[in-house]
Amino acid sequence: MPRVKRGFKARRRRNKVLKLAKGFRGGRSKLFRSAVEAVDRSLKYAYRDRKAKKRDFRSLWIVRINAAARENGLTYGRLINGLKKAGIQLDRKVLAELAVSDPKGFANIVDQAKAQLQ
Repeated sequence: MPRVKRGFKARRRRNKVLKLAKGFRGGRSKLFRSAVEAVDRSLKYAYRDRKAKKRDFRSLWIVRINAAARENGLTYGRLINGLKKAGIQLDRKVLAELAVSDPKGFANIVDQAKAQLQ
């Protein structure tokens, strides 16, 4: 059976990995075996953290909404309950942005929620 050197295919596969490892420190960006390990790990973390990012932002929005709601005399849970009863369909991202950038507008929304809780 003839010898196969796999020049083109192997080079293309190695270059693909080394391109992904660009910017890594030391041999992790230069040596194929180290680069494969580093790239595999980095892709795993990237996949995991795309999911975690959504959780982190949601919790940040909830903290901001809770702080602004307490300044207006409500807790976060009672505010969300009042908004649902009032039929106000603003998501947490928008509520958090309102709480930070437009406190008076947020106070109006809180008042509408309070009215529904009475």
